[in-house]
Amino acid sequence: MSLSTIIKERRTVKRYKDTPVSVELIQDLLETAVWAPNHKMTQPWRFIFVQGDSLITLAEAARAAAMAKEKDPAKKEAAGQREFNKISTPPSILLAVMKEDPNPVTREEDFAAISCVIHNFTLLAWEQGLGTFWATYATIFAKQFREACGVQPGEKIVGSIHVGYPDMIPNPRERKPIEEIFTIL
Repeated sequence: MSLSTIIKERRTVKRYKDTPVSVELIQDLLETAVWAPNHKMTQPWRFIFVQGDSLITLAEAARAAAMAKEKDPAKKEAAGQREFNKISTPPSILLAVMKEDPNPVTREEDFAAISCVIHNFTLLAWEQGLGTFWATYATIFAKQFREACGVQPGEKIVGSIHVGYPDMIPNPRERKPIEEIFTIL
């Protein structure tokens, strides 16, 4: 598959088979993904791969965080269950964590770099038959969730990437024509 084909055919996948994803495959994909552009080579990233029973532990933390945040007592249980389902449904989740540099310019450059790493990872995963869903739901900021996955103060979860073998691949969505988004000066 050519790179342009992979870019055009990759989809956000939200339904997965129960087939586990090997840790070795994730590590192999990350070894290549980290070759993203990174100004000053700060390499501010680290990754947490969650699967099996640890996924349920993380989902319970997400449930607790959502229930604590919900002000309406009648909606607490449903809010907690929605968050639990988000985390417990995929066969695995890869958390992309970034050290937050105190310098705002470096922090922005690092955020762009880790975003490139995540995108590289999703393309490499697609090439290997894996589907991904890059999520940034509010739970990633909750203290309970951060503690459950070992995210430290001064670190930011840039993405919670659901990873698995697709059970269903969505149809492509239209993109704006290049003539609408391209300016020549």
